[in-house]
Amino acid sequence: MKASTQNRIGDIFSYLFMLICFTFFAWPLFWLLSLALRTRKEIYLGVSRLIPHYPTLDNFIQILSSPKFGLYLWNALKLSTMSGVLCLAVALPAAYAFSRLKMRGKGPWLMAILALQMISPLVIMIPLYRYMASLNLLDNQFSAIMVYTALVVPMVTWILKGFMDGIPRSLDEAALIDGASHFGVFFRVILPLSTPGIASAFIIAVITSWSQFLVPFLLITKESLTPISVGIFQYAGTQNDSSMQVLAAACLVSVAPAIIAFLLLQRLILSAMTAGAVKG
Repeated sequence: MKASTQNRIGDIFSYLFMLICFTFFAWPLFWLLSLALRTRKEIYLGVSRLIPHYPTLDNFIQILSSPKFGLYLWNALKLSTMSGVLCLAVALPAAYAFSRLKMRGKGPWLMAILALQMISPLVIMIPLYRYMASLNLLDNQFSAIMVYTALVVPMVTWILKGFMDGIPRSLDEAALIDGASHFGVFFRVILPLSTPGIASAFIIAVITSWSQFLVPFLLITKESLTPISVGIFQYAGTQNDSSMQVLAAACLVSVAPAIIAFLLLQRLILSAMTAGAVKG
């Protein structure tokens, strides 16, 4: 069998595998969109077809015109953005230290950071609640931002370290010879060259924080401070089955920003995540 034929067969199987994965993950979103476009009558009749007979945008209009959902979206944006900024403030110096500085036990420390990422938030919920209650930080968005940051920092540190590893060390040495300190190298050399990695890490941190549910559900009870993930859950608990189409529209509105951000910036994210592997 010729090499070109083998390559074509390999491409066919690759595309087939990607199509299966896309169908598996996108099918629930298609059904969610189908429910969101239905009328209350069609939901009540239990119609199981994917494409509704009489599609309508009234459910989205009802959601977007509701001041509560606007407040939920604003809270989610504020929490995720501020946690992303704070995450970069913590992860950037840590990534630089692991990438450039000589230290004892660098490997074990990196593995410890990775191990922290593997801990499920469910494990720490009870002690976290008691700890925040003792500090009088319940119903406080600052506490949620701090926890968001702690959960995302390990992943962002690894991403930034991989990107910084791809930056030639000769640039650091040249700057040190010219009299720059390690802080000068960090701010004048590493940060400007790490801009794509920083942008992708920030986007990933924001998307990850946007999808958080357990942390705000546990720490925030005031409706005025609730993000969209908890707001939809509370809305679902107060509605009956005939409001399923409105709930589906609300779910789509909540996930749409993350999906759109990833689709628009996927090249930046993927290039930054693989830059260290390609250059290093």
